[in-house]
Amino acid sequence: MAQIIGGIAASHTPTIGFAFDRDKRDDPAWSPIFKAFEPVQQWLADRKPDVLLLIYNDHVTSFFFDHYSAFALGVGEQWAVADEGGGARDLPPAQGHPQLAAHIGQSLMAEEFDLSFFQDRGLDHGCFSPLSVMCPHEPAWPVQLVPLQMGVLQFPIPSARRCYKLGQALRRAIESYPEDLKVAIVATGGLSHQVHGERAGFNNTAWDARFLDLFQNDPEALADMTQAEYAELGGLEGAEVIMWLVMRGALAAQVNCLHRDYYLPSMTGIATAIYEPVAQVLPPTVLQRHRTRMAEQLIGVEKLPGTHPFTLARSVKAYRLNRFLHALVQLEVRAAFLADEEAAFEAAQLPEVERDLVRRRDWQGLIHHGVIFFMLEKLGAVIGVSNLHIYAAMRGETLEAFQRTRNTQALYSVAGKQAGPLDWNPPKSA
Repeated sequence: MAQIIGGIAASHTPTIGFAFDRDKRDDPAWSPIFKAFEPVQQWLADRKPDVLLLIYNDHVTSFFFDHYSAFALGVGEQWAVADEGGGARDLPPAQGHPQLAAHIGQSLMAEEFDLSFFQDRGLDHGCFSPLSVMCPHEPAWPVQLVPLQMGVLQFPIPSARRCYKLGQALRRAIESYPEDLKVAIVATGGLSHQVHGERAGFNNTAWDARFLDLFQNDPEALADMTQAEYAELGGLEGAEVIMWLVMRGALAAQVNCLHRDYYLPSMTGIATAIYEPVAQVLPPTVLQRHRTRMAEQLIGVEKLPGTHPFTLARSVKAYRLNRFLHALVQLEVRAAFLADEEAAFEAAQLPEVERDLVRRRDWQGLIHHGVIFFMLEKLGAVIGVSNLHIYAAMRGETLEAFQRTRNTQALYSVAGKQAGPLDWNPPKSA
């Protein structure tokens, strides 16, 4: 069973990454930052967590306002450093833990937290600024990473209370995971700062100290505060500290604070802290009841022949191939595919098993591999194969046999103006 061994809180201001990359350890203006992270480094080295669940907000780097989610869970296999405009930092990618992430996703959805899920997106300074100072990373990071991106920039945003409840649900999610894992929760952001408008440069060190006191001893008081109250006390961007409440909710009601530090070098109050829960795990009966609730929505689906729910595990497994097929919605991509399939496979670095499935138009095999049907539909539109041909092939039937089960003999696809009209009369063979 997975265990939450503690929580780390750290600001994620880009000045931390700046000081690290330019080796400012001995600079009087920057050395307090490195000093504050030393206990965090030691705690991680001593406790050796297997996974860090890192709560952060993207700064409109990998997530834009064409689709902006309140809670987005990273379920991928690897996390690269995002390019925020000046080139990506020289840090290795972090390995993910897709199995734990999928379990957390299923658990939180069962508790009616409507998440979005992401893969193949870079993580910006919200993640890698503090992480680069927390632990060594050459040649690789010593822990796996599950990122939880919080949408706190475009209002309306989740309330402080909702974040705290999310943390409490996160505890049930992690502790109900069956594998023995040591998990540390990392919350980033804040403390007081505002970076826009005439109030830019606002700080409130007295509030920062009060916030840290309440965070340890009375998180309920923080959960009751409104976003306007957070903005008044800590600046509008400083209100992102509600993300810390996710970590606090995931810990026990009582915690021991092993380390706490605060430094205000420029625009943002930089804080680091370490907390360990007084009570370690939820009762086994609670966890078993929770696992049952997690499973109830798909109980019995395995009895439906030929039915393959597109789960997070399937999505991660076949992500590269689904992405390859999805790219066919772009004119230049499908033109290149039609001109030279093998070159397209090579450019996408598809493994041979996936190339073979596409070459043979093995529609049933593609589904079994983890491709979602709507990617098959797009491939069919590109190569001139109707949806009905694909349906019949997935059933292992000829088109004629499948058509006899339909009320009409229509053939259709999602092909647009580039494809000619499909004949209403089925061809002589599938």
